[in-house]
Amino acid sequence: MDQAKIRNVAIIAHVDHGKTTLVDKLFEQSGMFSAHGGSTERLMDSMDIEQERGITITSKSGGFRYNDFYINIIDTPGHADFGGQVERVLKMACGAILVVDAQEGPMPQTFFVLKKALALDIPIIVAINKIDKPAARPEWVLDQVFDLFVKLEAPDDILDFPVVYVSAKEGYALRDPEDEARDMAPLLEMITEELPPPAGDAHGPFQLLISSLDYSPFLGRLAIGKITNGSVQINDAVVLSRRDGQLEPTRISKIYKFEKNEKIPVEQASCGDIIAVAGMDSVTVGETFTSKENPLPLEPIAIDPPTISMNFIPNDSPFAGQEGTYVTSRHIGDRLRKETLSDVALHVEDLTDRVGFKVSGRGELHLSILIETMRREGYELQVTRPQVIYHTDAAGKVTEPYEEVTIDVSEEFSGVVIDKLNQRKGKMVNMLKMDGGLTRIIFHIPTRGLLGYRSEFMTDTQGMGMMNYVFHEYGPYCGELKNRHNGAMVSMEKNCVSIAYALANLQERGTLFIGAGEKIYAGQIIGENSRSATLKVNPAKGKKLSNVRSSGADDAVVLTQPRRMTLEDCIAWINDDELVEITPENIRLRKMTMSK
Repeated sequence: MDQAKIRNVAIIAHVDHGKTTLVDKLFEQSGMFSAHGGSTERLMDSMDIEQERGITITSKSGGFRYNDFYINIIDTPGHADFGGQVERVLKMACGAILVVDAQEGPMPQTFFVLKKALALDIPIIVAINKIDKPAARPEWVLDQVFDLFVKLEAPDDILDFPVVYVSAKEGYALRDPEDEARDMAPLLEMITEELPPPAGDAHGPFQLLISSLDYSPFLGRLAIGKITNGSVQINDAVVLSRRDGQLEPTRISKIYKFEKNEKIPVEQASCGDIIAVAGMDSVTVGETFTSKENPLPLEPIAIDPPTISMNFIPNDSPFAGQEGTYVTSRHIGDRLRKETLSDVALHVEDLTDRVGFKVSGRGELHLSILIETMRREGYELQVTRPQVIYHTDAAGKVTEPYEEVTIDVSEEFSGVVIDKLNQRKGKMVNMLKMDGGLTRIIFHIPTRGLLGYRSEFMTDTQGMGMMNYVFHEYGPYCGELKNRHNGAMVSMEKNCVSIAYALANLQERGTLFIGAGEKIYAGQIIGENSRSATLKVNPAKGKKLSNVRSSGADDAVVLTQPRRMTLEDCIAWINDDELVEITPENIRLRKMTMSK
C-alpha cells in the first residue's frame, strides 16, 4: 500500500459518547459488509464483559478501504480506569477523532484523552455526535470544546480543528448542521483530507514500537504496533530492544494486517502499516522490534502510575476449592503476571507478610474487571479492600491521589450530593445550571472519598444522577476518612443453610444480602446492620416445635427481597478487616479472621 494513502486514526472520547457505534457505521460505509448481508452491532467490543456492560475495556484495531485509501481505526476505552490503554495506542495514530456528545459536551475523560493526544502533537477532528437528540445543542458544545483546547494550551494549528456533526445511531455525518443528511461519507472524506499519512522512511532501518498485545493459541503472543520506519517480511532476522536497552535477536515468523476486526496474514508490511507480528513470546508493551544490522530503539511508552491497590490472596474459607478450577497462589500469580504483559497500567508484587499478591491499578473498575475476567476463567480467590497509593513529596510530606468528579443531577438532589461529598473531604470547585433543570457540580476529592460512594449516590439521586471522574493530581493527605457507618451481620453458625424463619427476624435488624436456602459458614457476612457495631447472628435458627404448638399454627414467613451485591458493590462495601470471596459460581463477603 502506498504510504501516502494510509490513514491511522484513533477514536477518543468520554465513556458512552458513541465511539464504538461510530466505528460500526464507518465500517458499513466502506461497503465491507455487503457480501454478508448486514453488520454486527458494536463490532469492536469483542469481549463478553464489553458486550454485557456496553463499554469498551481494551483498545482494538480494525481497518477498511475507502476509495484509494486504507484507513486503520483504533478504538479506545472511554472510562478513566482504562486510560493506560489510550496512552499507549495513541502512539500508533497519525490523527484522532474526538467524539463529544451533542448534549453533554466535554466531560472529564474528554479532558484526559485530549490532553494525551495534544501531548503527541497529532491533528484532531472534532465529531459532535448524537445531534439527533431532542436536547442537542451543537453550537454550545463546539464553544465548550474550543475552550477545552485553549485550556490545554493547544498550538494554533491544532486550535483550527475541523468539525463534523454526526448521528452515529442514524448513520450520517454533516459538515454543516444545515446540510441534508445522507451517510458517513463527509467524515470519511474529512479523514482523508485533514489527517496526514504516517511519517517515516520506508527505506530506512526497521522500527516497530509495541503498543498492544494479543494471543494466538497456535503462535503464542502477538505484538501489535505501527511500523515507524523501514519494512519487514516473514522470516526476517530482527532484534528486540528491551526497556533496559538489552538487544535480543529473534525472527519474525508471522505478520498480520487488520481488516474489519480481523487479522489477515500477509507476507510483508512497510512504513505506516499497523500490524501484529509473531516471533517472541516474552515481548511486552513499550519494547521495539528493530533492524539487526542498524538497531534504532524507540523511546518506551510512558504510562501514568496506578492510584489504587488491592491484595489478591488464595481462598481459605470453609468452602475453598469446591467451585473453582484454579485455586492455588501459583495459579493466581501466573495469571496476574500474564495480565501485566498486556496491561501496562497494572502492577503486581508479591506480598511479604502472607501468601498473595499486591495488585495496583487505575481504579476500582480497572481491578474489578480483572477479577471478573479471572472468575469467568475458573479462578477462585479473595481480595481485600482497595487502598490508595500514597506518595511522599520533596518536602517529606505524605500526598494522596485526588479525583476531579463531575456530577449532573436534578436540582432537588444537589443539596444531599454536596453534603455527602463534603463529608468525604471533597472540595467543590464549580457549580453550573444546565438545561432541563439539571445542575452540574464539579468537586476535587481524595480517591479514598470515592470508594463505595457510587451506590450511595444512585440511592440519593433515585438512580437519575450521572457521575464521572478522572485523576486530577496528588495532593496533601486529608486525614482519616470513614466511608461506611454501618456494621455487618456475621454468621456464627458453622457450615449451615439459611432458614426463612431466622431471616425474618434478622431483616428487622438491617439489610440482608442472602435469601433462604443458601449455604453459609461461620464468619460469612450475610447482611448490613442498621447500627455501627458488628452483629453476630444465627441464620439457621429454626422454630422450636412441640406437641402443643404445630408448624402451621403461625402465619407464613414473609421475607423482604435481599440486596444482591455485584462484585463492584462488594469491593466498595467492605472494611479493612473484611474480604470478598470470589469463585466462578458465587461472590461472598466474609470477615478476615474466622470465628472458631
